[in-house]
Amino acid sequence: MPEQFSHNTFISPFTWRYGSDEMRQLFSEVGTRTGWREMWCKLAETQAEYELVSQQELADIKSKSGSEYVDLKRAHEIEDEIKHDLMAEVRTYAEQTPIGGGKIHLGATSMDIEDNYDALRMKRATGVILDRLANCLNSTKRVIETYQTYPVIAWTHLQPAGVTTVGYRFATYAQDLITNIENLEFVYSKIKGKGMKGIVGTSSSYKKLLETKATPKEFEERVMKKLGIEAYPVATQTYPRLQDYNVLSTLAGIAVTTNKFATDLRFLMSPVIGEMAEPIGKSQVGSSAAPWKQNPKSSERICALARYSMSLPQIAASNASLSILERTLDDSANRRIIIPEGFLVIDEILNSYRQILDGLVVRQNVIKSNIGRFWPFMATEPLLMGLVKKGANRQEMHEKLRGYAFKAWDEVLESKPNPLKGYWLSDSEIVSRVGADEIERISNPSDDTGDAIEKCDDFLKTYVNPVLARYEGKFGKKADSKF
Repeated sequence: MPEQFSHNTFISPFTWRYGSDEMRQLFSEVGTRTGWREMWCKLAETQAEYELVSQQELADIKSKSGSEYVDLKRAHEIEDEIKHDLMAEVRTYAEQTPIGGGKIHLGATSMDIEDNYDALRMKRATGVILDRLANCLNSTKRVIETYQTYPVIAWTHLQPAGVTTVGYRFATYAQDLITNIENLEFVYSKIKGKGMKGIVGTSSSYKKLLETKATPKEFEERVMKKLGIEAYPVATQTYPRLQDYNVLSTLAGIAVTTNKFATDLRFLMSPVIGEMAEPIGKSQVGSSAAPWKQNPKSSERICALARYSMSLPQIAASNASLSILERTLDDSANRRIIIPEGFLVIDEILNSYRQILDGLVVRQNVIKSNIGRFWPFMATEPLLMGLVKKGANRQEMHEKLRGYAFKAWDEVLESKPNPLKGYWLSDSEIVSRVGADEIERISNPSDDTGDAIEKCDDFLKTYVNPVLARYEGKFGKKADSKF
């Protein structure tokens, strides 16, 4: 088997196209085997404390624990013969350590090594994602601050429905990001390793090794303290696979948030609306056939990858629910895929999200134009309330205003200026009740953004800033998407 792969054979897009080098290294094959060696070293260190491993043996084991000693070629040769990847690594490691090699993996089962490292690695990868989320929240905050007073048409059912502000709309995205951060922080705090519990979780092998020197629980606590991760109090041959489901589901929640944002931006970037756009490079090609097109490439990538992310928890759910009794191996093959890719896909999504936010184009003239086209329809509601306050019949006025609105729609949809305000000003009953000055006042969209501006201020102060304060020192580092 080749130890280096090229584009002459299939390699995952996550190997080179999607995700950061930082995340890829965490889940690399060399990284995995280095992590296993880290587990064996901590196990041997603790066993040395109970005189199960000599200091000379321990020094030998630790001397070859670095990534530079991982020999994939030799390990794969052994695995081809014995059909067991972890035992192949044990034998490779033992060949390199003639003094201590005979003590590597003493008392352990494969999952004492693999599951503890998987948990430790998931915790490290979760930390990377939390930093990415905080940077995305910080970028979103800047958009809120810049545009919190700027009115824009709000849409429901893809129909103009009212006026909000650009900043307030982005506050909704920031709020979802905060939920993602809080959920992931909780999951991060709950990630646990299997511990050192042996083949079925009862720590039988360790009890026999330790005899009267210590209890298996005391031994396990020492090992896990060295690893820097807590162990589940009870386990079978593996840690509960529900943990994988919880992690991947929480990551999929980030996909939900970012997919919502990217879908909205795609709608707003359409030339028919044209109010916002993701950054477009001067040399960027939108279409091989249509040279004029400026496609929402990054937003569409987010949506495509988000769908994949949201599919992964179902596989983890099957793994957790269909593992029979103390363990079956029908999760192993897909866990090699869904856990690394579950992190890599969110890594890519968040890097793309941040790139968009940092280069976001807000076309203020187009926003003003769209307000001019659609705002008079929204002003119908405050006009109706004003008329009723002045003694008019609500139902009669509703029908009159509806008739004017539908007539105005015919004009607007023919790309003509919105004539609705003129209809009102030419209606003697309307003018006599509320006055021309009031009609002019309610026709100003800035007067109908409610307390959106105040809400932005309070939201940033009460919710956004405290979250960002937890990640001070983590801002500025970028891992931009490659393509």
